[in-house]
Amino acid sequence: MPDAEQAPSEPGQLLTRDSDRKRDNKRRTLLNGLLLGALACTTARGAWAQSLIATPAQTEGPFYPDKLPLDQDNDLIIIDGHKTPAAGEITDLTGRILDLHGNPLRGVAIEIWQVDHNGHYIHSADASAKNDANFQGFGRFETGQTGEYRFRTIKPVPYPGRTPHIHVKLRKGGRELLTTQLYVQGHPLNERDGVLRGIRDPRQRAAVLVPFLPSQEHPGELAARFDIVLRLTPEA
Repeated sequence: MPDAEQAPSEPGQLLTRDSDRKRDNKRRTLLNGLLLGALACTTARGAWAQSLIATPAQTEGPFYPDKLPLDQDNDLIIIDGHKTPAAGEITDLTGRILDLHGNPLRGVAIEIWQVDHNGHYIHSADASAKNDANFQGFGRFETGQTGEYRFRTIKPVPYPGRTPHIHVKLRKGGRELLTTQLYVQGHPLNERDGVLRGIRDPRQRAAVLVPFLPSQEHPGELAARFDIVLRLTPEA
């Protein structure tokens, strides 16, 4: 007589065991899929981070404002108390400030300054009757949790000896992190600009060339995006 443990199972018990096995297989398949998906996301993020190029440092130049304007916000087109906006091609300049791992950096103050539509800085050494009194010429913005920044300015124009560019400086807690410049991608004067050509690494040179494209949000205006990658993560 067979042992009770070796006795054939009832049909209902076989169905239950089959169902349990199917559920277990389904759970394992689902779990494996989730793990593979997470691994793929991690791998993709790691590959993207490895592809980031540190934004090169460049000269500050002689025309950082020797007297900062009273209005120092991120809208360089409109000055408080002025009814007339600045002349030039209005541009939304946006981007993010990241470390080499792709992490956004918060609490970083970004400053920009540039010439007006007539090619003049807001600096006593570049004062002229041709200065656009309606152009702020300098702006400042502090990044939040996402590391994003935004300025409303004009598309830069050339002046004698220089291709169009915008100066950029990053600070945090009184410490200067980076000074660089961004350029108009595809401008014919880029090939003859000594400061731009001074960037020997072609990848770093490409990183500061920014397309100025028709804005999707504001018809008749331009949009430009310049992400800045810091080699060293600033202290909190």
